[in-house]
Formats: sequence, C-alpha cells, structure tokens
Amino acid sequence: MYENYNPYTTPIYRQRISIQQAQQIALQRVPGQILHVDMDMENGILVYEIFILTSQNRVYEVEINGRTGRVLKIEEENDFD
Repeated sequence: MYENYNPYTTPIYRQRISIQQAQQIALQRVPGQILHVDMDMENGILVYEIFILTSQNRVYEVEINGRTGRVLKIEEENDFD
C-alpha cells in the first residue's frame, strides 16, 4: 500500500524557513548589519546562526530554528578568532 513511502529517505528540510526569512527575524531582534550566516544541525534540527554587527560595533550571534523560525539564542560574541 505505501510501497514508495520511506520515512528515512523523505527530506526533513522540506518545510523550513528560508535564509532570507531567518535574517529578517534576526534583524528584528538585533538591528544591525549581517556579517555572516551559517547553517548547522543541532540534535537533528536545522539551525541558522546569524552574526550581526550593531551600530555600537558589537557582534551578536542569533540562533534561529530553521523549521519554526523561533529564536533559540542571542549572545554577544566576545572573541574574534
């Protein structure tokens, strides 16, 4: 009946927010200029890591759930290695 259905090969990325949507969400929380965007898998969930330079010359990392668009973490970056 479900011959072609395989839950292990069905892409888990199909329902996710776009990188542009993630950037908009991050900028709503931390206004500034986007320096860099990474994507990472954390516990099986796609997470966007967005680095923003504020007008006070501070860099913040905003982590956003790639499926729901929920902000997971905002933290100031102190090291620039």
